Amino acid sequence: MAETGVGGPSELAPGIADLARLDAAISGCRACPRLVAWREEVAATKRAAFRDQEYWGRPVPGFGPPDASIGILGLAPAAHGGNRTGRIFTGDRSGDVLFAALHRAGLANQPTSVSRDDGLALAHTRVFAAVRCAPPDNKPTPAERDTCAPWLHREMELVRPTLRVVVALGGFAWSAFWPALNSVYGVRPPTPRPAFGHGTLWRGSAGVPALLGCYHVSQQNTFTGRLTPAMLDDVFARAKDLAGL
Repeated sequence: MAETGVGGPSELAPGIADLARLDAAISGCRACPRLVAWREEVAATKRAAFRDQEYWGRPVPGFGPPDASIGILGLAPAAHGGNRTGRIFTGDRSGDVLFAALHRAGLANQPTSVSRDDGLALAHTRVFAAVRCAPPDNKPTPAERDTCAPWLHREMELVRPTLRVVVALGGFAWSAFWPALNSVYGVRPPTPRPAFGHGTLWRGSAGVPALLGCYHVSQQNTFTGRLTPAMLDDVFARAKDLAGL
């Protein structure tokens, strides 16, 4: 996927000095024409239940403190969740499940996430996505993933001093971790790469965050019982242990 205009993610991301500036740069990205068109179409047409709301309709930055020791890596914002509210995993049922679990784990000050100004604060935890725009059918293309990757890599670089474990929500996020491992830490991914699985743990060398797999908090997984609250609690308890919390 060619970057549009001057100053796409690969040019801009490496030189950004802090998370606030990175978040602002991400929010203004227009590098992937298909994703730009889709996120803006959704924001203009809206869902009937949200017809009176102003949609964010832009890329969604990460959320959480800059000294996080736990990273939670998702796939992409939901069309009527993050793409509406402007905060990752906010305003949809996946977020309801995720933040309720983080609250039970003592990593969030409240169990709900409905808007950017709802008072939610995370402790020791930052949530981000492999792709920052809502994609059609929740399926970004490999080229879109690769175009967006510099944002993720720079975000991980900025939290590198404290980051101890990354929880990958689903196979897409699991796959996105390995290029970041090489780009941020200069570590070649193992060959063959470990297959994604719920509860699968990969440990790197000293100074490299562990990678912990977790089924995605999608409605499909939570409604069918493939992912239960108890399973999420186990994952975040393990993440806290890996982070030394």
